[in-house]
Amino acid sequence: MYTREIQPKRASPIKGGKPLQGTWTEAFDEVDLMAIQRPFSWPLPRWMLDSRIKEWESFVIQDDRFYLEAMLCNVKWYRWAQVFLYDKHTQERLRFRKIMPLSGWRMPRTLSNASIDSRSYGFFFRIHDWLDAGTIRVDLDIEATRTRPSFTAHVEYDVDRNKVTPMGVNLLFTERRCMYAYKVLAPVRGDMVFGGRHISLDPAKTLGFFGDFKGYYPYRMRSVWCTGFGFDTENRSFGFTVAENQAKETFKNNENALWVDGHLSPLPPVHITMQEGIQSDWIIQDMEGMVDLVFTPRESIQSGLNVLITKTEYATPLGYYNGVVLDGEGKPIHLRNLWGLGEHLYLRV
Repeated sequence: MYTREIQPKRASPIKGGKPLQGTWTEAFDEVDLMAIQRPFSWPLPRWMLDSRIKEWESFVIQDDRFYLEAMLCNVKWYRWAQVFLYDKHTQERLRFRKIMPLSGWRMPRTLSNASIDSRSYGFFFRIHDWLDAGTIRVDLDIEATRTRPSFTAHVEYDVDRNKVTPMGVNLLFTERRCMYAYKVLAPVRGDMVFGGRHISLDPAKTLGFFGDFKGYYPYRMRSVWCTGFGFDTENRSFGFTVAENQAKETFKNNENALWVDGHLSPLPPVHITMQEGIQSDWIIQDMEGMVDLVFTPRESIQSGLNVLITKTEYATPLGYYNGVVLDGEGKPIHLRNLWGLGEHLYLRV
C-alpha cells in the first residue's frame, strides 16, 4: 500500500534560500517564492523573477443539483477571473470569464487571514482565506446582461482542523524552482441567487474543494487535474484530486490525495490518458493498484488566448467518474457516475 511521509508544520516551504520538497497537513505561515535565492542559473532582476511566478486560487462546490467552479489566476503578464455554474437537473448554465492585462493585484502569501478580490463594471469576486477562524469565504456578484442572468453567491468552507485535514505540498521542477499547492475538501454552507431564484446550500449535503497554488512553472506549462467528490452509500463525504504535472520526482511527493469524512490519505502518482482527445474517456491509473478510474466528459468548457509570446489552452469539462479508489487502509470506494471535473491546461507565458 502506498504511503508517503507527512511532515510536521513549518513556517515556510523555503529554508536557507532553497525550496524544500515534501507533504504537510497544515498550511504554511507564509509562502513567498521570491525568498528563493538564484532560482535561475543566471542573475535576474527582481521584477523579472517575479514575472516568472504564476499563482491562482480556485474553488469547486457541488450538491446533488448545482455545480459551481471559479478561479482567480495571476500569471503576471495578465490575470483572469472565471466563473461557471451548472444546474444538473435543467442543464441551465452561467459562464463568465474576464481577462485583464498586466498584474494589478497579487495573491495572498498567507491563508491565516488574507483576502483577494477582483472587481469591475458588473462583476465582483472576493476570496477571504481565514484559516485562523477555520473558514474560507467566497463572495461573487455578476450582473445580468441580455444573454446572461444575474448571479450572486456568498459561501463558506468549514475548514475547522478538528473536522478536516488539509494537504500542503511543495514539489521541485529543478533544485531551486518549485510549485506549492494547498488543497482541502470541506463542507460548504451559503446562499446563491441565480436569475432571481434563491438557492440554499446545506452543509450536510454540500462539499467543496479549495486550492491555493504558486510556482516557478516552466515557460511551457502542461498539467492535467482530475477531481471528484460526493457521498458514498454510508453517507460518508469523500473526494479525490489527482494530477500529472512537470515536477521531476512524483513518487515520494505529489499533489494527489483522497479525503474520507475529512481524513486525508495520500495517493500515488497516476498516469492520465485520453486516446481520442479531451472529449473522449480519460483513463486514470497508478502503479500501486489504488486508483483505477474512467472520467467521461459530458459538458465541454474551453477557453483560450493566443497573443504574441503567450498562449493558453484551458479545458475544464464536467462529467462522470466510474471505477474504484482505495483509501489509506486499503478499503475500496466504488464510484458510479460520480459528478466531477477534469482540467487540461497548456500555458505558454
